[in-house]
Amino acid sequence: MTRRGRLRFDGWIAGIGTSSGTRVVVGHWARSPFGAFSDVMLERRDGHRLLLAPSAQTADFIAGTYVFDEVRVTPVRVDTTERDWTVTAGTLRLRFSLGSRGVVGRLLRAVPGPLAARPAWAAWTTRPAWLLLGARTCGSAGGGRYEWYGAKDLHRITAAMVRFEDEDLGSLGPVRPPVRFGFGSTPRGPCLVRLTTTVDMGQHERTPLTRP
Repeated sequence: MTRRGRLRFDGWIAGIGTSSGTRVVVGHWARSPFGAFSDVMLERRDGHRLLLAPSAQTADFIAGTYVFDEVRVTPVRVDTTERDWTVTAGTLRLRFSLGSRGVVGRLLRAVPGPLAARPAWAAWTTRPAWLLLGARTCGSAGGGRYEWYGAKDLHRITAAMVRFEDEDLGSLGPVRPPVRFGFGSTPRGPCLVRLTTTVDMGQHERTPLTRP
């Protein structure tokens, strides 16, 4: 929790496209009001949007902030090394490898962390993020909520293997078409972003969340 009515999540978001048309977004949160957890959002070629979340509490919160056609509560495990990530969530198996930061990643690393985490900074950077990456950094969410994404680092994803329900989803590709879970998609190019997400719960949800 930050100030009253605002929740803060600190971690990483990975966005991956595949040649089959399925796009996958992984959230890996080191610090949040729910403790450390990971989740997966998946959109199929036909537009079906699926959430894989590790608990009923995290599923309820995420589904109240974004839009899905289906929600499954299932263990979500993320294992990382310096360059490789492995994600297991229900029938999903994902492995991806990281490349260099590139210009955008180096620019983000140059911004002081406390400044990058501020909602005002995320609002100021939303136009450059859209022009450079095709991603928005703030906007309205579900349930009268509002979100800010404060990016701190970015690595390209250079290789990925994705299987879902025993189907090979094909080779790595751009996140196209953009995913439709919320107000904006992940960057067009497959990448891993280090960030702080701030969620304003809105006028009707001012009671702090508690763990079960």
